[in-house]
Amino acid sequence: MRCTKRARGISRTPGAHWHSRLHSRSIEPFPPISDMQDSAPPPFIFHAGTRPLLLSIPHMGTYVPPAIAARLTDEARRVPDTDWHLDRLYAFAQELGASVLQATHSRYVVDLNRPPDNASLYPGQATTSLCPDLTFDGTPLYLDGKSVDEAEMAQRRESWWRPYHEQLRSELDRLRAQHGVAMLWDAHSIRSVLPRFFEGRLPDLNIGTAQGASCAPELGQRIHEIAAAVPGHTCVLNGRYTGGYITRHYGRPGDGFHAVQLEMTQCSYMEERWPFDYVPAKAQAIQPHLRRMLDSMVEFGRPALRGSAGAR
Repeated sequence: MRCTKRARGISRTPGAHWHSRLHSRSIEPFPPISDMQDSAPPPFIFHAGTRPLLLSIPHMGTYVPPAIAARLTDEARRVPDTDWHLDRLYAFAQELGASVLQATHSRYVVDLNRPPDNASLYPGQATTSLCPDLTFDGTPLYLDGKSVDEAEMAQRRESWWRPYHEQLRSELDRLRAQHGVAMLWDAHSIRSVLPRFFEGRLPDLNIGTAQGASCAPELGQRIHEIAAAVPGHTCVLNGRYTGGYITRHYGRPGDGFHAVQLEMTQCSYMEERWPFDYVPAKAQAIQPHLRRMLDSMVEFGRPALRGSAGAR
C-alpha cells in the first residue's frame, strides 16, 4: 500500500485500508494512560473517486491524544459514542467510484458535524457541542467535570476540524468542476434508545435533507422510498435528525451541491453495547439497500437525470 500526505491528511490509493491501533477499542479496553504513546494519525483519511459522489464519515474516529485522554473518565476513554464500523459497512462505496473522507479523531476531541461557532443545531432540544463535555448518556467526559474553555476549543478547531472541512470543500468543488454536480452522503449511526435526545426508539433509517433545503426534493423522496422498502426496518425523512452542520452547510442544490445525511440505528448492523461488535449477518442484510441509496445519488448526478432539478 502506498500512502501520500495530502492536505494534512492521508490520501490513499483505491482499495487501501487504514488500520488504526485505536480501532481495537471496539474489542479491547482502552489502554492505560501509562502505555499510551502519541503516534497520532492525521486528521482524516481520504480516497479520491471517479464518480460525482463523496461519502463523509465524520464520527468514526477513535483516536484521542494522550494529553486529552489523561483528563477523561474511564467511561469516556472508551469513546462509546463513536459511529462504529461505518468504514466497513460502507466498504462498497469505493466500488461505486465514490470519494471517501473519514475522520480519525474521536468526536470527543472535536465534533466535525458542528458549526465552528458552536451554535446549537437544534435549539430547545438536547444536542452535543463542538467540544462535548457529556457523553450521550449525560455523564461527564472530564474527571474535573468541567467544559473545554474557549482557547482550547479554538486550538482543537484549528488542528482537527478545519483540515477535515478544507478537504471536504476541496473535494466537492473538484467533483462539481469535473461532473457539473457534486453529491454528498454524510454517514452516521447512533444507539436506538437514548432518552437524553429522543423518546422511545429511534427509527432505523433517519434521512436528513435540512427539511428539503440541502438537496433536490425528488432526490430526498427517492432515497426515502428506498429506505421504506427495507424489510424489518423503520424510516423517516426529516424526523428527529434533519441533518447536521455538514449537510446544512454544504448542501446547495441550486449551485449543484446536493447533500443527504443518514443517521442509522446501530442495532441495524452491530451490537449497541460494549464491546460494540460488528454483526456481519445484520450488516449484509442492510448493505444492499444502502448501496441502492448511494446508487440513487450517483444516478441523480447524471446529466440526463438532472434536468430542471436545480443541479446546476
